[in-house]
Amino acid sequence: MTSKHRKPYIAGNWKMNLGRAQALDLIKTIKGRLGDGSDREVAVFVPSVYLADVAAVAQGSPLGVGAQNIYYETEGAYTGETSCQMIREVGADRTLVGHSERRHLFGEPDEWMARKMRCALDHGVVPMLCVGETLDERKANRTERVLKRQLEAGLMLLKPDDYHLASIAYEPVWAIGTGEVATLEQIGAAHACIRKFLAAKIEAEIAQTVRVLYGGSVKPDNAAAIMALPDVDGLLVGGASLKPDTFIPIVEFDS
Repeated sequence: MTSKHRKPYIAGNWKMNLGRAQALDLIKTIKGRLGDGSDREVAVFVPSVYLADVAAVAQGSPLGVGAQNIYYETEGAYTGETSCQMIREVGADRTLVGHSERRHLFGEPDEWMARKMRCALDHGVVPMLCVGETLDERKANRTERVLKRQLEAGLMLLKPDDYHLASIAYEPVWAIGTGEVATLEQIGAAHACIRKFLAAKIEAEIAQTVRVLYGGSVKPDNAAAIMALPDVDGLLVGGASLKPDTFIPIVEFDS
């Protein structure tokens, strides 16, 4: 159950899915169902080649549009990368940082995350830092250690005034796209660990402004139960965000 000080945040991560026509149809449908955004924040993280088109269709609504990844340099010989300035110019206002697929499939190291977070904030892009353990790490009872390491690395360059802009997504790697969902007890314990870390790192009042989302095989039939947990402020939705009939019920989880 999100704190009264933190607006619920429901986000879809399309990953490398959907064609252009499908993407725009989906945005039109979502846009048509959103209210004024006063009671919850909704966003989609889309492939970079669609950012301009999606942002154009989303214009005039409270729907946020974000990139799935950015690089921490302003410009240069970084073939295949995308800068914060580039995503801002085509209408995106946020980005994911350190998604587990970037860490584990593409080998992005912990130390990159702080630089990406800092770069995003310096260029007016709102970052969502993704953290989470693998199945082997959970079996070895190392979940808290892994979360603390990733949080420390990702947040080390943030200033106190930055925290209210950033958010954190807890995504157990073993539950992403597998159909496996962490138990409510596991989700609650991980979010409590993250909240405890924040309270120890920064002033309690500032820590209370940071939203912590859960991601990992979120579906319409489990969204409300997850959102009812203490310290869960939102959901980062993967496969279920690709179709209106599964994403919209998640967005409207308590309606």
